[in-house]
Order: sequence, then C-alpha cells, then structure tokens
Amino acid sequence: MVLEIISPEAVLVSGAVTSVSVPGIEGEFQMLKNHAPIVSTLVKGNVKINAKNLELSRSTKKLFTVAENGNYVLPIKSGTIELNNNKIIVLID
Repeated sequence: MVLEIISPEAVLVSGAVTSVSVPGIEGEFQMLKNHAPIVSTLVKGNVKINAKNLELSRSTKKLFTVAENGNYVLPIKSGTIELNNNKIIVLID
C-alpha cells in the first residue's frame, strides 16, 4: 500500500506501508492491503504506521515517535482519510 500524509504546511509521508491505524469518529480502525475503499473523518488521536523502511525528512522526523513494536506514531488533532486501490491519503490539521 502507499500512504501519503499531508498537512497544510507539507507532505509529511509518502511511501510504502504494511498497515495504518487511524482514530475515526467511531473509534480506531486499521487498514491493510486490499481493504475496501473508505472515506472517513478523523478525530484527535494517533496515526500508527507499520512500515519496514519509512523515509522521513529531517524536518518531519521530529513530529513522529517510534513505538516499542516499531510502528511510527503521529499525533493529530483532526483530519480526513481516503483509501482507494491500496492508496491511502490522510489530510491532517
């Protein structure tokens, strides 16, 4: 799957991932390869990214933490997500 996380200031992530978990209105949900298309609003919480070699620029690296399980974690205030044909686009505030 391909993930793009975009803020008003910059593209924070653009690359291949194994899975992504996001804080939806009804609770956290995870997307894996070949997930059904979805569009959802996101609430305050953490975007959790599982990827083998996620490349982060020096300026965006400071926004992420790495959990004990190796997932990259990005706290967000709100946003929207669209998944279609194994491409995930996350727009965050």
